[in-house]
Amino acid sequence: MTVLASVLTIFLTFPFLGIILIFFVIKQVTNNTRKSVHKALDYTTILFIISVHFLIVTIWGKSLFWLIVLFMIFIAMLFVFVHWKLKGEIVLKKVFKGFWRFNFIFFFLTYITLTLYGLIERVLTFIIYP
Repeated sequence: MTVLASVLTIFLTFPFLGIILIFFVIKQVTNNTRKSVHKALDYTTILFIISVHFLIVTIWGKSLFWLIVLFMIFIAMLFVFVHWKLKGEIVLKKVFKGFWRFNFIFFFLTYITLTLYGLIERVLTFIIYP
């Protein structure tokens, strides 16, 4: 159990390792680079969502997970509405795929931004208040 918790902690701290690992595993199985990249990004979206949550807790000391979930629900509703307006019908598979990929891009960029912000904040705190 401790080993599993340690591995999970590593992947939540460094979700890029998850992308690389999943990419190589799927690449070995399918021998298709494009499919491997897409699957790796799809499967690691959840790692970035959870990592962003823990970065927020680490930086500001409070959980805003409810806000993350609320944001994702709002984005899902927006994707359904736009898809319905453009296509006239709702194809859930396409809507979910677009929603999930948007979440990857958003949480990937948020993860990078929060990581840089946290590093800069800690360095400045250390310099100003040694």
